[in-house]
Amino acid sequence: MAKLRSYVSGRWHTPDAEGAPLHDAVTGEEITRISSAGIDMAAALDHGRRVGGPALRELTFHQRAALLKALASHLREHRDELYALSARTGATRADSLVDVDGGIGVLFGYASKGKRELPNDTVHVDGAVEPLSRGGTFVGQHVCTPLRGVAVQINAFNFPVWGPLEKFAPAFLAGVPSLVKPASQTAYVTEKLVELVIASGLLPEGSLQLVSGGAGDLLDHLTPQDLVGFTGSASTAQLLRTHPAVIRHGVRFNAEADSLNCSILGPDAVEGTPEFDLFVKQLVTEMTAKAGQKCTAIRRALVPSNLLDAVAEAASARLAKVVIGNPANETVRMGALAGLEQREEVRRSLKALLEVGEVVHGSPDRVDVVDADAERGAFLSPVLLKADPDHAQPHEVEAFGPVSTLMAYDGVEHAVELAARGSGSLVGSVVTHDADFAREVVLGLAPWHGRVLVLDRDDAKESTGHGSPLPALVHGGPGRAGGGEELGGIRGVLHHMQRTAVQGSPRVLGAVTGRWVAGAPRTESDVHPFRKSLRELRVGDSVVAGPRAVTLADVEHFAEFTGDTFYAHTDEEAATANPFFGGRVAHGYLVVSFAAGLFVSPEPGPVLANYGLENLRFLTPTFPGDELTVTLTAKQITPREDQDYGEVRWDADVVNQKGESVAKYDVLTLVAKR
Repeated sequence: MAKLRSYVSGRWHTPDAEGAPLHDAVTGEEITRISSAGIDMAAALDHGRRVGGPALRELTFHQRAALLKALASHLREHRDELYALSARTGATRADSLVDVDGGIGVLFGYASKGKRELPNDTVHVDGAVEPLSRGGTFVGQHVCTPLRGVAVQINAFNFPVWGPLEKFAPAFLAGVPSLVKPASQTAYVTEKLVELVIASGLLPEGSLQLVSGGAGDLLDHLTPQDLVGFTGSASTAQLLRTHPAVIRHGVRFNAEADSLNCSILGPDAVEGTPEFDLFVKQLVTEMTAKAGQKCTAIRRALVPSNLLDAVAEAASARLAKVVIGNPANETVRMGALAGLEQREEVRRSLKALLEVGEVVHGSPDRVDVVDADAERGAFLSPVLLKADPDHAQPHEVEAFGPVSTLMAYDGVEHAVELAARGSGSLVGSVVTHDADFAREVVLGLAPWHGRVLVLDRDDAKESTGHGSPLPALVHGGPGRAGGGEELGGIRGVLHHMQRTAVQGSPRVLGAVTGRWVAGAPRTESDVHPFRKSLRELRVGDSVVAGPRAVTLADVEHFAEFTGDTFYAHTDEEAATANPFFGGRVAHGYLVVSFAAGLFVSPEPGPVLANYGLENLRFLTPTFPGDELTVTLTAKQITPREDQDYGEVRWDADVVNQKGESVAKYDVLTLVAKR
C-alpha cells in the first residue's frame, strides 16, 4: 500500500514505518497510509529559517504577490486533480468548489491586496509619522518587518485545500516560510496540493514544507521568531497553546477552534416574507454543505417563539428533499462525513443534545443513501432538533456534522443573551429586513463574534452566505472560538511581521522607510522632477514654485465658473460675520488649482497621469491679496512589476507670504520607467 509523503528540507520523504490507514469516506476502502516517522523536525524548521526565509525576504511585497497570482493560476489549471481526491473525503462537487476554488481564490485575493495595499518594498510603514519634538528634528515611525522564523500551520480535516492556502497566502506575502501539518483524515488531498505547488517551480525553495502524519517533537524546536497557526478543537488548541516551547519563547499562537455559531430570525420575517425563506434556505444549506463539517456552520437557530413551529416545518420540508449518498451520483446533494470515527463522534454529541431536545427531522441512526453502503460509508442523516433555550447543552455541545438545534427567543435582548451563551463564535447571522432590529442584534453580537452577517432581500443575491470566510474579512472569534484572527486582508499579513517603533531624525527615518519624511533634506536641481523618469527620480527630489497672488477677481471668477457661490467666497458681509474667516476667502479648490499651475511641467514627458489627491487639508484661509508658494517633493516611488510605469506619491505644501501652510496633501501620479 502506498504511503503519503512529506516534503521537508528540500526533498520528498517517504516513511519507513507502516503507518496508519486512511480510508475512502464513501466506500470505506483503504486509500493510503500515513506516518511522519523518520522526519527530522528540527532540520525542517531550520531549513525554513535558513533557506526559505532569506529567499523570501529578498523579494518585495509586489514580487511575492506576483508569485501568489502565478501559483493561483497554476493550481486552477490542475484543480480537477484536487477535485478527484476531494470526492474521496465524502465531498460533493459543490463542497469541493468551496474548498478547492475557495483556496485558490484566497491566493488571488492576497495577490491583489499585496499589489494594491503594500509597497513595492520589503518594509511596511504602519501609520503616520509621529512628531516627538517641538522643532521637528526628532520623530517616530512604526515599521513592520517579517519575522525570521517559520509559520507552523496545523490544519483541520474539513478543508484540506482551503485550510492550508488561507494560512499560507498571508505568511508568504509577509515573507515568512510555511510548514504545513494537515489533519490525517484528509491529508492525501493536501499532499497532492503541495505536490502541485512544488512541481510548479514558482516558489523559492524552503518557502513551503509539508509534514504528513503526527507532529512528533515539532513544537519542541520552536524559537521566539516562529509562529503557530492552529485550526481544530478547543481542547487541542489549549494543549498546543500551553506547550512549554510556546510559553517559554512567547511564540505567536493563533487558534481557530470550536464554534457554536448562531443564526437569528427577525420578528419581522414572518411566513411569506423573503427573509423567512432566506433563513430556512440558509439553515438547510449550512447543515448539509460539507455534511455540516464546517467550523462556520449554524449550530443554533434562534427564532421568535411565534415562528418556531413554522420554521421547523419549512426546514423539515427542505431537508426531506436532500439526496444523500455517493458524490459521484449527480443527484446527490450531501455526501459522507470524513470517516467512520467522525460519524461516531457526531453521534456521541447528538446523544448529549437529545437529552434536552427532540428530533424535528432526521435520525442519528438511520439514513437512506444513493449508490453507496450506508454503513461502510460514513453517512449520517441531517438531524434538526428543537430544544428549550434554557438548557445548557445546545450552547455547549457541538455536533460537528449535519446537526442544528432550533430554539425560541422572546425579544431582542433575549436573542442576544442566547447568542452570547455560545461563549464566543466565529460567525453569527441575523436575517431581517428591519434595520433597527439588525443594529441592536449586530452590536449585541459583536463582542462575542468575529464576523456577523446581516441577510435580507436586498443583499441575498450577492451574499456569500453565513458560512463563507472571505480573504478581505477576519476569520476567527473570541473565547471558545479560539481568540484568534486569520485573513482580514493585510491584517493577516501583519500577524507574521514585527511592528517596531523607530525613533530618529526625519533624514534617518526616510532612509529606513524609503519615504521622504517632512523635515528631511530635499534635493532641488535644474531638472524639474516631472522631467525625470521613474529610474531617474529619487525620493526627496523637489521643486519650489511661486509666488502667485490671489485676487478678488480670481475668487469671483472661480465662483462663477464652477457654480460654487458659497457665501464665504461671494458675500462680504456674511463672510465677515463668520468667526472663522472675518472676510471673503478663496475657495480651497482654487488654492489647489493654483498650486497645480505652479508646480506642473506642461510639456510631454515621463509623467503620464495624475490619478488622485489624498489627505487634503486646508489649514489656513487664503484671502484676496495673499501670495501662494508651493513645494512639491517626491515622497514615495513604487515601480509596478508588470508595467512600464510606476506610482509616485508627492508631498505638496502650499504656503502664504507669511510662511503659513494653507494646504497640505499628497499628489498621486503615474510615471514612465524610462
